[in-house]
Amino acid sequence: METNAQGSFMERYLTPIAVVLGCVIIAVAIAFGQGGTKNAPNDGQAMAVDIKDVDTDSSPYVGEKNAPVVMAVWYDYQCPFCKQFELGTTAEVYENYVKDGKVKIVFKDFQFLDEYSKNPERMEDSMTAAVFGRAVWDAYPDRFYDWFRAMAEAQDDEFDGFGDYASIEALTRTISGIDGDRVIKLVSDKRAEYEAAIAADRAEGQALGINGTPSLIIGTTLLSGAQPYDAVKALIDAELK
Repeated sequence: METNAQGSFMERYLTPIAVVLGCVIIAVAIAFGQGGTKNAPNDGQAMAVDIKDVDTDSSPYVGEKNAPVVMAVWYDYQCPFCKQFELGTTAEVYENYVKDGKVKIVFKDFQFLDEYSKNPERMEDSMTAAVFGRAVWDAYPDRFYDWFRAMAEAQDDEFDGFGDYASIEALTRTISGIDGDRVIKLVSDKRAEYEAAIAADRAEGQALGINGTPSLIIGTTLLSGAQPYDAVKALIDAELK
């Protein structure tokens, strides 16, 4: 009777508990397995850094060169959370702070959604977009943000069509004030130079503790994930005081 009672207890209570624990373990494993690649909007934790340690002159930027506040953003052209951040938070920062000279936004490359590195014959990846971005910045720095925003608006799911060489070239030719032929020539002639600059941005980010996109530094704070505008605004306002 005692043995049967123990068996009944285990079947009734311990088995369901084990199932629940197993589900929890699997969920945790999945969550951690997705970290460090595409940061979700609320997964970021503030870390101590300093914008003074960031190279804010060698990458594309928008705003006054010597604006009182600098916001450095590491991004990937195929990252869906980067698109969310650009079309939401970055757009509002641009309207409310960049246009009146208070903030300079520096766009730092952190290209990891990269089919090109696996198969150089397949020109469909975030690295190709980044190279185009450097060429646009090189030739038309005053048109870079228009191009960058158009890229975000056109972005679809990862490797789902838009983002190959042909689609980026076609989009570039639609931006007013940009000579597509000039950009294409720069992409061809200076690709190695651009890729080295892109790699330097990523290495710099990693040295500062960045392991996913989007990530941003304002003042002495690093945030990861597609942070809401209010969170970024608070950091900017604190720097402006």
